[in-house]
Parts: sequence; structure tokens; C-alpha cells
Amino acid sequence: MPPPRSLLAVTAAAAALAAVVLAPTPASPAGVPGAGAYYVQSATTGLNAADSGGAVVQHNPRGNEDHQQWTLRASGSSYVLESTDTAGSCLGRSGDQARTVSCAAADAAWEVTPTGSDQYTLKAPGTDRYLTVGAKASGANYPAQLAVGSSGSLAAWYLTPVTPPAGPMPPQSQRTLDQVTFLTAHNAYANGVDGGFAPPFVNLVPNQSRGINQQLSDGVRGFMLDAHQTPDGAILCHNSCTLVSKPVALWVDLQRMVDFLKQHPDQFVTVFIEDYVDPGVLRGELARVNGLSDVLYRPDQTGVRQNGWPRLADLLAANDRLLIFTDHSRSSDESAGLTRDSFGVMYQREWTVENYWSMGPGIGTSDWSCYSRWYDANTNIPLTRTEPGFRPLFVMNHFRDVAIASTASTDNTKLADRAQRFCGPAARKKPNFLAVDRYDLGDPASAVSTLNTYTYP
Repeated sequence: MPPPRSLLAVTAAAAALAAVVLAPTPASPAGVPGAGAYYVQSATTGLNAADSGGAVVQHNPRGNEDHQQWTLRASGSSYVLESTDTAGSCLGRSGDQARTVSCAAADAAWEVTPTGSDQYTLKAPGTDRYLTVGAKASGANYPAQLAVGSSGSLAAWYLTPVTPPAGPMPPQSQRTLDQVTFLTAHNAYANGVDGGFAPPFVNLVPNQSRGINQQLSDGVRGFMLDAHQTPDGAILCHNSCTLVSKPVALWVDLQRMVDFLKQHPDQFVTVFIEDYVDPGVLRGELARVNGLSDVLYRPDQTGVRQNGWPRLADLLAANDRLLIFTDHSRSSDESAGLTRDSFGVMYQREWTVENYWSMGPGIGTSDWSCYSRWYDANTNIPLTRTEPGFRPLFVMNHFRDVAIASTASTDNTKLADRAQRFCGPAARKKPNFLAVDRYDLGDPASAVSTLNTYTYP
């Protein structure tokens, strides 16, 4: 992990980066990206090709760590990808496996061919053999070891610039929702102010220190809530509602947000529900919120998947200002006969991408790698996922297993740095929601301000 920096240094460096509009390196006449440093990123998994002791394997994106950066340059009529960490060592092949080899070797050369959608193939010259991800066995992840084999979807790659070109942020009236970044409170309900949120001892370590109303006043615009089902309805609790003293009902916090939006017609709020509630119970909770239907935003009914996200100004003008997501699966709801989007709660995996939730324990070393929360033997939603005309919103988690105040304070000063050097390239898009613990520490709002000065093309 990079060494700690002071908040002033991080903010200054991030602001300088964001303020400069970097021109992309001109592409070659054949459509190949220009010479420069890139991540070789699988279009299937979103993971990066990394040098691991001579083997080339796919690893979780880790910025300038883990030997994942490669310098692309022409070599005769072909191209080589030289490790930025080891001079003279290139991404190549040995038999049917990807290996690092001498850049002067014939096995280091690749024909790089664009295939559309900003993707490329890397082919061994004079053959029909391509750099590819290995075939996925049933009930397993894609193998780490990269292979040399046939063409197809597994042989599609992004060449993601290490320092991506930045574009100017459009004026307020022209910004689309996916161009804007919002400060987001992880476990916003777990604040010890509005009510109890966890069994004894666990509630001694709140994720936030201010109630929902204060969070709204402070500029928090994304709220992560854990909803559990009890005989009283949907209650906000961490892991379990057993022995929780005076927990808050879901509808109560949603009412606070709706009331805020009524008083501030120029604001937009997003709610992420970690959802352990039956759909009928959730529908009943939402029905208790006065004025919810007046501000509820339904992207499923406005052509977003076909046309992309609308301008934020248009959403405000239409009073579409509260977007609610659930992490529940659509398939289980279809089995139950009632889908949550039928009453306005969007399935998050259909509309967003999200990195893995934890950077590690509450104290000690941290893991800054940025990879999909939804990548396992049964699910594959890479951070890089896009569709024709539609880019999912990117939820960037930046917190640990336990919210230790001193650690959160330090982590939050590094938020812009991780967003720009690690998570932006990993997702090939700018984070739209920066989710943190203890947003009152380390000034994460400055990172939000920095990211709202530029766009990621």
C-alpha cells in the first residue's frame, strides 16, 4: 500500500490531477492505442494481467502494485508489452501458457487488433493463437493462469491507460447522473444517535457518529442501510436485531430523507438497502413513507438502459430525486411472485457495479485492490461492465471490517488517491458513490469535490 500522506498533500495532488485535462496518447493508424503504460484487463472478468514470478496471471487490480503495468510499444510490424517493473521483461508466451519472456524474443511479439467497444485481441503473429482467459470450470472462478489459445469472448482485452485521459466536467445543467460523484455513508443507520443498531458490545463501534438528519445537512447523498425483518416490519440492524435497544425502522429513515428532499428541491439522494426482508414487507414499509411516490425515481420506466443516464438537472426538474436499490436477487423474488422493482426498488446488480466491500481489518495493513464484489463461482459482474448506450453507476467502497475512528480518519484522507489511481482504472469509470465510515473524519468531502471537477471518458 502507498505510504500515508497528509490530507493537504493528497488534496493538492488530487486537485492538480483533476484540474488538468490530459489529452489521450494518439492512436496508431491501425487503431492500436499509442505507446504508453497500460493495464491488460480481461473484458470478461475485469481482472488485470500480472507478472507472478514469470507466470502471467489475472489478479485483482492493484494500481502500481503487483507488477500489473505494461508499456506498449511497436516492435517491427508487431507490438510488445514490457513490464514497467522489470526492464527487458515482456508479456509473452511459452507453449499454451502466458509467461514473461525477454522483450527481444519472438514469443514477446503480439498483433494487437481492435474489435470494437474499446476492446482488443492480442494474437501471436502468423498463428491463430490468442492471449486468453482459461475456460471456467463448473462451480469455479476463471483460472488465474492466462493462456494462449483460440479466439472468442475470453480473448477480448481492454488496454486501460495507467493514467487515463480526463475530460472537463460539464456545467451543472448538462451533467448526467453517471458523471457525478456523491458522498455516501456506509451503514448510515449505525450511528448511535438515532437509535440502537447492534447487539451489546458491537454497538460500541458505530460506523457513523451523526444521525441521518445531520448526515443530510452535512452533504451526505448516498445511504447504505441494512434492513432485517422482524414482527414489527423492516428494522435497521447490523447482522442481527436480537437484543438491539430501540432500533430504527426502515420507513423512519426513508421519511427523514423524503422530508429533506421536500425542503431542498435541488438535491438528489440514493439509498442502498442490504436487504433481508420479504418483498411484501418491504413494499409495506415504503407505503408508510409520506410523499415517497412524489420523489421516487424509476430508471426502469424512463429508457435509461437504452439511452443512458439522464442529466441530473432534468431529474431535479421532474422531481425524480430518490433512487432506491436493493442487493436482493431478482430470481428469488420472481419465485416468491413479487419483484421489488414493481414498487420502485431497483435491483442493484442490474444498475450498478461495486467493488469488494472491505479493505481489511479495523487496524493494521490494508488492501487497496479494487475488484468486483460480485465475482465468484456463481456470479460474474466485472467492474468494467458496460452495455450499448448504458454505463452502470459505480459504487466505490472504502472502509474496513470494523470502523475504528483513527483508521477511518487516515483512510479517508487517501480516498481521492485510491479512487484515481486504483479504482477508476479498475472500473474504467469514475466512482459515482464514495462510501466511507466516519465521513466526519479525514474530510472525504474533499475527494468528492475533486472527482466532480472532471469526467472519465
